[in-house]
This record gives sequence, structure tokens and C-alpha cells, in this order.
Amino acid sequence: MLTVGVDLAAEAARTAVAWLDWQAGRARLDRVVVRADDDLVVEAVLGAGKAGLDCPLGWPDRFVDFVSAHRAGHVRVPEGLAGRVWRRDLALRVTDQVVHEQTGLTPLSVSADRIGHATMRCAGLLAELARRGRTVDRRGGGAVVEVYPAACLKRWELPYWGYKRAADLAALGRLVDRLLEAAPWLDLGGYEQVCRASDDATDAVVCALAARAAALGLVTVPTADQAGAAGTEGWIALPTTPLDRLVTAG
Repeated sequence: MLTVGVDLAAEAARTAVAWLDWQAGRARLDRVVVRADDDLVVEAVLGAGKAGLDCPLGWPDRFVDFVSAHRAGHVRVPEGLAGRVWRRDLALRVTDQVVHEQTGLTPLSVSADRIGHATMRCAGLLAELARRGRTVDRRGGGAVVEVYPAACLKRWELPYWGYKRAADLAALGRLVDRLLEAAPWLDLGGYEQVCRASDDATDAVVCALAARAAALGLVTVPTADQAGAAGTEGWIALPTTPLDRLVTAG
């Protein structure tokens, strides 16, 4: 089985793609590309059994409704609530709030942070995948699943912060060391140094690991009450098992 991880940014300059080949209790990193453009991302997803994207797959439903109401001049502010309270559902999707409840981490707001630029790019990529015949289910049931590397690393008891600064390659190196210790079955091959030099590349590898978890059904899924919002807003699939299950399950 081949899984792909995409650390998606607004532009190719900070986008990385990783390909993991899973065979007989082993996973080998076949390829990593940094500065990945749209064509490469689409082709990678098309060739994968499952792809994990580190990017929101949609905007909060209430934010979309709010913008539509504002355009029409019909915004109504809830009475008796502080501004930050009623704006929370505009800034955070259902899945973002679930991730915070389960991990203590809060994903960047797609409606109130610069990550919205990456989501605009992502929307175009999802449309192209659908045009080319791949099932796109923002709940994670199709070709792609939304993943969150920091939350994955935290659940796997690995370093999950402090490594995404260009000036601190030592922290990135420690993360790679810990990952290889926790997953001795993971072979980074000739791309280990790329991962040690680029946090984008390392995040892409984590996304590919999370895609494997999703393909095996070892991730969180929306409840019946959450499924409607997840279908439009996107759903972050959190691993529900240790790393070793990725090679022993299935």
C-alpha cells in the first residue's frame, strides 16, 4: 500500500509531499519533494491508496452563513454574549473544537488566520481531484483525509512543538531521532537528511503516517451529530492507536 502525506501551504515554496510504501511490517520513504506545485500534489494523491493533507478542507459553516448574512446586510449579533464567545463558532470548525477538547491543541483558524490562503489552494486541488474521478469526502472517506501533524505527534508521545523554526534545526533533528526510535520499522532511506533539514518534509512524512492510520480505520470519525458539519467543514482524523499498529494492523 502507498500512502502520501502533503504538508500544504498557500504556495509551492512551503509545500512538501512524502510517499510511504508499506510492505510486510515495514514502511519505506520512497520519495520526498519540497517546493511541490499543484500538478505534483494532484498526481501524488491520484497514485496513493490514501493521502493525508495538513490543511483545512473547508470553512466553518457558521462563518459561511455569517459572511452571506453580512453581504445581504442581515447580520444579527447574539444578545448577552461577549464578542469572543459568539465569534468562536465563526473562527473554529466543529472538528477544531473537538481536537482542542481531545488534545489541548487548537488548530489555526481557517476563517481568521493566514491558513485561509492555503485552504483556498486546497479547494482548487480538491476540485481537480473530483474532476479526475477521485471521490472527495471532507469527512475523510475518500481519496484524502485531513490530518494535523502536531496532534498526531502528541498522541504518539513524540515532540510536537518547537521544531518548526528554521533557526532550531536541533529540535527538528531530535524529533526525527525520536520518530525513528518509536518506529524502528520506518526507513527514511536516502531522504533522512532532507527530513532533518526541512520541517515541511518531516510534517509530510507524519501526514503519510496519519494517512495509513486513516486507511486502516484507526482514527477518530465524526459522530452522527457531527457528520453534517464535517461533510462541509472538513474533519481532522486523529490517530486512536500507537504507531506500531500501523504495521501490525491490516
